[in-house]
Amino acid sequence: QVQLVESGGGLVQSGGSLRLSCEVSGFTLDHYAAAWFRRAPGKEREGVSCVAVNEGNTHYADSVKGRFTISRDGAKNTMYLQMNNLKPEDTAVYYCAAVPPAMFSLCELLPQSYVYWGQGTQVTVSS
Repeated sequence: QVQLVESGGGLVQSGGSLRLSCEVSGFTLDHYAAAWFRRAPGKEREGVSCVAVNEGNTHYADSVKGRFTISRDGAKNTMYLQMNNLKPEDTAVYYCAAVPPAMFSLCELLPQSYVYWGQGTQVTVSS
């Protein structure tokens, strides 16, 4: 059974850091393109960062570039999003997503490209 479970969200002050985790079961995450998305209250879902099957290929939204880092641990079948220098505008529910390589293997921040989704974890940044 395919399952993606996010954790690591919480309340943090502006300038602080959090590390989100996305623990995967049911498939080998290293073989899949994967991404982080977020949805702020009253806004559309936004792509944050993605990693291709070839992990050398990553991409970040301009709004988080230089502050967030995406990574994967094959041994733990887990993807991470290290978020530093957080800002109030980063407040959102964060979701991880993945897609089988037969469908898509590159890195892009379009939610329609991804098949499997987690339930989300709330990140709140206070000013």
